[in-house]
Formats: sequence, structure tokens, C-alpha cells
Amino acid sequence: MPPNVRKCYCGRHNCIETFLSGPAFSLSFFEQNNIDLTAHQIVERLNANDKSAHAAIETYEKQLARALAGVINIIDPDIIVLGGGMSNIARLYETVPNLWQEWCFSDRVDTLLKPPQHGDSSGVRGAAWLWPID
Repeated sequence: MPPNVRKCYCGRHNCIETFLSGPAFSLSFFEQNNIDLTAHQIVERLNANDKSAHAAIETYEKQLARALAGVINIIDPDIIVLGGGMSNIARLYETVPNLWQEWCFSDRVDTLLKPPQHGDSSGVRGAAWLWPID
């Protein structure tokens, strides 16, 4: 496989999940620094002002902003709610909206970016509510 190609669990390559999930964040950090850490450990380093962690999160924020700009360009949502473990990184909610304008077609974006109301397990909680109760 050529460099910079990431195999996704779905069987395809370079799906957005291969760049924006916690494991993908860890892999990006490893590729940049040759240090194998979990996303949580990288965030701990970020909170301790580690330069390599700052570089990794800045890359992640740009990738997330670009991906969300695609969503904004297609459906122009009022709000986007992040999910999963990476949604616990508070700085994303300020930084990413400041970045996505670069990839948005409109000169003004009013879409809000918010954390999940019930934490990083909100998706599972929502799925459980879809289960029919007889």
C-alpha cells in the first residue's frame, strides 16, 4: 500500500473515520513523532503544553474543519453535534468553526458546533431509544 493510505474497518481506504477517530488521531501522532500514545495520552500532553501534541491537534482540527465544511456545503445544518471520545476535547468547539470557513462555499456560516448533551456515549444512548418497546 502506498504511503498515506489508511485502510478503514469498512474495507475501503482513507475514509474520514481513518483520520478523525481517536485511533486515527493516535496514528497521526505516531506518524509525526514515532511515539505510540492513545488519544487520551496525547490530550494529556496537550494540556501540559507539549509542542508535539499541539501540532497533532492542529492537524486534527484542520481535517475535522474540512470534513464538516463538506457537510455544511451540502446540507447547511443549524447545528453539528460531535460524538465519540474526541468530542471531549473542549478546544474543538471554538477552533474548528474558525477554520471551516476556508472550505465553505458561503461567505457566512451560521452553523453551530456543539458537544453531545449526554457525553461521548450519546450516540449509543440515542440508538437505544430507537429500539421498539413492546
